[in-house]
Amino acid sequence: MRRLLPDPAELDDAGLVEVYRLPPGRSLRVNFVASLDGAITVGGVSEGLGSPGDQRVFRVLRALADAVLVGHGTAAAEGYRPLTADSPVGRLRSSIGRPATAPVVVVSRRASLDPGSRLVTEGVSPTVLVTCESADADRRAALAAAGTTVLVCGEDDVDLPLALDRLADQGIEQVLCEGGPQLFRAALTVGVVDELDLTVAPALVGGETRLLDAGLPDVRRLRTLQVLEEDGVLFTRFGVRSAR
Repeated sequence: MRRLLPDPAELDDAGLVEVYRLPPGRSLRVNFVASLDGAITVGGVSEGLGSPGDQRVFRVLRALADAVLVGHGTAAAEGYRPLTADSPVGRLRSSIGRPATAPVVVVSRRASLDPGSRLVTEGVSPTVLVTCESADADRRAALAAAGTTVLVCGEDDVDLPLALDRLADQGIEQVLCEGGPQLFRAALTVGVVDELDLTVAPALVGGETRLLDAGLPDVRRLRTLQVLEEDGVLFTRFGVRSAR
């Protein structure tokens, strides 16, 4: 993989980790792969847009994160599982001095996570559910009994700033959000996104799920931080200016 911006260079695996490493402190970075026309899925899942380079970046971002944040709909559609020590991400985490596992944090206003799902039952690091007070109390209790850490943040909808504060209180400061579009838009709207890492696949799809599922209150101006390239695929990093 080669870096085009800010300074041209060839990157090996160790170099790839370093160019994505963040300084200490809290951050929310968002990672997506998208086609040239803004589609983030092919046939309902992101796999059709991926590449070997995208998989390497995906693993690096997960390896550097304290937790992976995802909306319930995306977790269900993509078949999310816990991060395990014997997985490629787990081995990479260990090799760079990180804990081998990290929690997956699922956002669901209705607490829709299945207490019997593998995401709940197979995690070494307990899965975290972020929900709100209006979610069914029995469902929340069942998830807690199954070992899920349940964070109630907000009354009728999830309060994302509060959720990130609660996670930080537990030592989860550097959070990687993997979508979907509704969660991304909500995070942009309340001004908690620090960075967008967007893989741009040289493809046109049309008629699929888009990067953003609806309009934003205002145009968000991003700052280009980095551009990498491999086999015609671009790997970009953008700083997101806070709306607050």
